[in-house]
Amino acid sequence: MTSLFGTDGVRGEANRLLTPELAMSLARAAARLVPSGGRVIIGRDSRTSGPMLEAALAAGFASAGVDVGLAGIIPTPAISFLIKDERADLGAVISASHNPPEDNGIKFFDRLGCKLVADQETAIEAALPGPFVLAPRAATIRRLEAAATRYAAFLTGAIESEDVDLSGLSIVIDCACGATGPIAPHVLRHLGARVVELNTATDGDRINVGCGSTHLETVRAAVAEHHADLGLAFDGDGDRVLLVSSGGRTIDGDQVIGIVAQHWLDRGLLTPRVVVTTVLSNFGLERALTQHGVEVVRTPVGDRNVAQAMIARGAKIGGEPSGHVIFADHAPTGDGILTAVKLLEIAHEAKTDLETLARRVPLYPQASRNVPCRCPVELAARKAVADLVSKAEKGLGGRGRVIVRPSGTQPLVRILVEADSQSLCDRTCAELAAGLELEIGRASSAAWRGLD
Repeated sequence: MTSLFGTDGVRGEANRLLTPELAMSLARAAARLVPSGGRVIIGRDSRTSGPMLEAALAAGFASAGVDVGLAGIIPTPAISFLIKDERADLGAVISASHNPPEDNGIKFFDRLGCKLVADQETAIEAALPGPFVLAPRAATIRRLEAAATRYAAFLTGAIESEDVDLSGLSIVIDCACGATGPIAPHVLRHLGARVVELNTATDGDRINVGCGSTHLETVRAAVAEHHADLGLAFDGDGDRVLLVSSGGRTIDGDQVIGIVAQHWLDRGLLTPRVVVTTVLSNFGLERALTQHGVEVVRTPVGDRNVAQAMIARGAKIGGEPSGHVIFADHAPTGDGILTAVKLLEIAHEAKTDLETLARRVPLYPQASRNVPCRCPVELAARKAVADLVSKAEKGLGGRGRVIVRPSGTQPLVRILVEADSQSLCDRTCAELAAGLELEIGRASSAAWRGLD
């Protein structure tokens, strides 16, 4: 992992860490991956800083001789689709996903629509100091025609059952004031559903604020108020979705993967019998699948890692509990709207609701905590932290597991505890958080005295 790129591209506060100058330099460095006369597609979410960074990124590519197609505000997975649809050589998305409005990010996709691998990101970062060889003539910058319409057609075309009709189904959708707002309602209505819209306006000052997949209480309340059959909550850039059933039950990415895998398994369509998840995926998912002869492969956190393992193993389904789910037959990256469409298709084929299907994937209790830290990688690597984890694992007595890891997108150390009782999870998680905060204080004090 490079020092600038995290688990999902470059991310940080706009105009402080992520400046126009950095965006232009990233574009010029990434242009080295594009053949002469090549083309890049750029999309963004609704953040206020998006147009500024879009202009800088486009200028960087054009000055390096790479033609630029601007897709405007559009979900991240749409760029993966458009790269192939336009036969482009590279894609770039300006988004900080589920982060707050003041943040932004840049991530790149290759000509197959896959996120760049770590070695390619390392090469881009190594090239940042320059010098850059500018093209004799600037390349073109043009708006793409009907980008959102073409992507919406791709999503509706992903339905493989001929008789799927969602008429009579009431669905609440929360688009987090982000990139899915102009598209998700259209797609669901095209399939016949009655749609209740929440936060579908593309408002860069409100993206992810008290709404979307990180604040399910909003969509849950609306499902109850409207007596809806289902709630869908997307994040700001639309590469993930979480669901709320008519009874108010959360259906996360692990259960989505389990629903899909078991449905395909029942119909002889899960070939090979492999599902890819991350180290954070609930053990309940693994138990539900392995008892049916399905191999569960775990990767480090990040949907890029999941995608690479899926390619290596030929897996058709994989993802993360956060709602990043990859349907390999349709796309090489996580796609929230596509996931929702495929789940609704499965519920139609199974002639039941998604809450009933989710009960087939019982999850273990979990507790999580984020501990703010200026240097999360360094903190997580300290021996004292390893000792804290070891003590916590002993306290679980073989009844669960502990994960303490630095965030790849924010200055945080993330704690996850999984056990057979919620009280044990909560207690262990609180003890770990207190221990980490104490260690942060010790490290800061030692550094101030010049001892660390």
